[in-house]
Amino acid sequence: MKIGESKPVRDTQPVRTGSSRAQQTDGATQGRVISDNTTIMGIPETELTPKVRDAIMALMQELDRFRQELDVAKKRIAHLETIADQDTLTGILNRRGFVGAMNRVKSYADRYDTPASLVYFDLNKFKPVNDLYGHAAGDEVLRRIAEILSQNTRDSDVVGRLGGDEFGVILVNSDLPTAEAKAKQLAEAISAESYNFDGKTEHVHAAYGVYTFIKGEGLDETLAKADKKMFAAKQASNSAR
Repeated sequence: MKIGESKPVRDTQPVRTGSSRAQQTDGATQGRVISDNTTIMGIPETELTPKVRDAIMALMQELDRFRQELDVAKKRIAHLETIADQDTLTGILNRRGFVGAMNRVKSYADRYDTPASLVYFDLNKFKPVNDLYGHAAGDEVLRRIAEILSQNTRDSDVVGRLGGDEFGVILVNSDLPTAEAKAKQLAEAISAESYNFDGKTEHVHAAYGVYTFIKGEGLDETLAKADKKMFAAKQASNSAR
């Protein structure tokens, strides 16, 4: 450096990189530090006035409360649907629930060409038990029949009480010979069960009809045909005595 020349002044301001906070240098915002990371509902927080931010936060809290209430409502609806489909005496499906399950099984069978069969049971000698020993005894018999059918079928099968002393069993992946063999086994299990009322031993038997689902056939028609087969079997049993 020559004599008389001044020494150049270096810029000693540090350069900051990688910071989450940016320095604004334009116009009225020069020198103000803002955050570029925090957002509310996708909007940078720095672009919101306090009132707008508070309003959005209140809305988010309200939406969260609404979601919680909706979850509770869905659980209540599911519980009510379960009750609506359940026979209160036996705990198995009632007619409404049974028909709903039958619709699902039949739709699957129609779609994938798999067999499924319906067994329609009607109890014999149930009315005398009800008349002689009272409704409590009759209720005990019905509960036990439901247990026998449930315990002797697969989880994939469907068991329901169709009304009074009538029960239904849907046998999934079962053609007519398979279903008839299973229906016979279930009827024998029902007959083998003994009941003791007032020191007397009673037995209840079951007539049944077996009907295999036909593709495209309606549920009412399927139930009616199975019921008709059951009635024919019951008439034949009464005639043989």
